This record gives sequence, structure tokens and C-alpha cells, in this order.
Amino acid sequence: MAAARVLLSGRPESVSFAQSVCGLLGAGPGLGPWPTYCGLKRGQLVLSDRPFPGASARLPLQRPPFCPFPALDQQPRAPGAELPTNRGVDLAVAVVLQSSDQTVLLTRRTRTLNVSPNLWVPPGGHVEPDEELLDGGLRELWEESGLQLPQGQFFWVPLGLWESAYPPRLSWGLPKYHHIILYLLVISQESQQQLQARIQPNPREVSALMWLGRDVAAAVAATEDGTETPRHLPQDLPPSVLAVELEENGGARPLVLPTSTLLRTTPATADSKERVSTGTKFALRLWLQHLGR
Repeated sequence: MAAARVLLSGRPESVSFAQSVCGLLGAGPGLGPWPTYCGLKRGQLVLSDRPFPGASARLPLQRPPFCPFPALDQQPRAPGAELPTNRGVDLAVAVVLQSSDQTVLLTRRTRTLNVSPNLWVPPGGHVEPDEELLDGGLRELWEESGLQLPQGQFFWVPLGLWESAYPPRLSWGLPKYHHIILYLLVISQESQQQLQARIQPNPREVSALMWLGRDVAAAVAATEDGTETPRHLPQDLPPSVLAVELEENGGARPLVLPTSTLLRTTPATADSKERVSTGTKFALRLWLQHLGR
């Protein structure tokens, strides 16, 4: 078994790959989120539905309505359709970087990545063993965007937790990856223009980037994946947003991206159409709540 990354308070062993973390913490059939006590330790995350010694935060935990892990407990699997038995649930961190203008940075993952290709997400990735969670987030921000934030010119707060699977739906196939993603809000004292001037995206991981303001972010966050009822969208929503797309020769060019692209939801059958990930919509909702406080 790999080094423990996601654990439940009072249990020495890590959560196994096939177990629903939300379910183990008492999540019911609703959509959540569920308040969860967290111990943000070096290289691992300890979770509980009640306070425990070492808990440093109480965060909302959520999963998509179509999360495959609850369903896997309720239906037989075909012979040979097995899930990994020697892996736990991996821990990832994603940085919601806010400029002093109150915009946030999203990057589009390249089409060649094995996990979640062509999706718009905040910079993020795996936490290394013995790595502080903030350090892991800032490292991923630097690796993907080239941005290093000067000490003393930002502060941060944990936003929430997301249970993620890939493929994201059983109709796409059995899950091969299982993560808990910790979203960190990192608030820079620099403007969007100042931050943008220093960005040097990694073309192996990032194919485009953009800064979202509150209005478009609210519309994106309101497009719920897995629900049948469409949300009311503002009439004055801009038809497009401006992004920057990387070129094969190493340069970059402006990209006028239809807002409708950002409002797409996760389809029932596998495809790699450009859209905002479901977890990112959750993070944007939490960001907007934070701004409103």
C-alpha cells in the first residue's frame, strides 16, 4: 500500500481506493456539501465528521451527483472489471489564485493528458510525501503557470474539499483515479495585469489560460452538473470571454472563448469537449461566498 494520503480520524490505515470518502463520513443521498473537520498535516489529510485533536479547519466536502463510488457499492461488477486493491485515495491541491482586481486564474489542461484532458481548472496537482499543503499548491502553481508569489504579498485560506474520480461517471468506465482535492484560495496583492505579465505556462500541461471575474464565475458556478433543472442565467452575461492560447511554436495568441463553452456540463458518454470541471464549479461557488462575506 502506498503512503497514506487521505485518512479518517481514529483509523491508522488510509481510505481504500474503492471506498467513497463522503459515504464513510456519513454523507446521505443529498447533494451536500457536508461540513467536515480536517487535520491539514504534512503530506496527508485527516478527516472526520466531528471535532478531533489536531483538527485545524472545518470545510465543506462535496462530490458530484454522478460520483461512481457510491454506485459501485450497490451493483455487481462484471468478471475482470476490478478496481485497484493496493492503492488508497490520493491527495491533490488546487490553487484558486485571486488578483487584487478580484479575478481568478483558470488554466485549460492539454488534450494529451491522461486525466481530465481539455478541462478548465485552477492550477494544481498531487501533494508530494512530507510536503506542506500550501507548499504543494504553490509548487503546482509555479510548475503550470511559471508564477512565483513573493513572500508577504499574498495570504491564503482553505476553501473546501472535493471527492474526484476519473473517469467521472460509471457510464464512461470504471474509475482509474480517486482523489480528494483541497482547494486553497490564495489572494495576491498584485493586479491581474501584474500577474499576467509574469505568467509562463508549461505547454506540457497547459494549453490556455484566462482570468474570470465575478459575473461570469457566478454563471459558470450555477451550471450544476448532474441536475436536470437548468439554472437561471443573467441576461447581460457577455457572449464571450478573453483568454490566452498557447501556440505550437511556443508563442501565445488571444483567444475569444464563447461563454457557452464554460457553461457545458459533464456528458453521459465519454468525450473530451472543452468545459469547466465539476470540481472547479464547486470551488468557484466557494470563492464567491468568500467574496460575499
